[in-house]
Amino acid sequence: MTLVAHAPAALSEPGLRRVTDHIEAHLHRPLTLTELAMVAGMSRYHFARRFKASTGVPPHRFITQRRIERAKALLREGTLPIGTIATTVGFRTPSHFTAVFHRVTGLTAGAYRVAGGTLSAEGS
Repeated sequence: MTLVAHAPAALSEPGLRRVTDHIEAHLHRPLTLTELAMVAGMSRYHFARRFKASTGVPPHRFITQRRIERAKALLREGTLPIGTIATTVGFRTPSHFTAVFHRVTGLTAGAYRVAGGTLSAEGS
């Protein structure tokens, strides 16, 4: 007998929208897997597998990506200090924000701001 591994089912479109809307509305604070699973109405285990099947990335990585995208928009506006942006998008400390921003984009937040959000090491 041959065992065949099956890919996990994706979240329903309304379920995924509910979760991503919740993430967008609460980026400024810590978001837990338990909280997101409750929004989706399933266990943490099933939620994590189905979320990844739906988006291609685990929930934590998705949240980090959304936080960095929101930070980029705020940096392009150029009005808020970087430390304020860090806490606004849900990072506990400016140094953690700086490290994650650099890891994701290849640039420091300050360099991204100076370039007006037009320079990027991403995809280079």
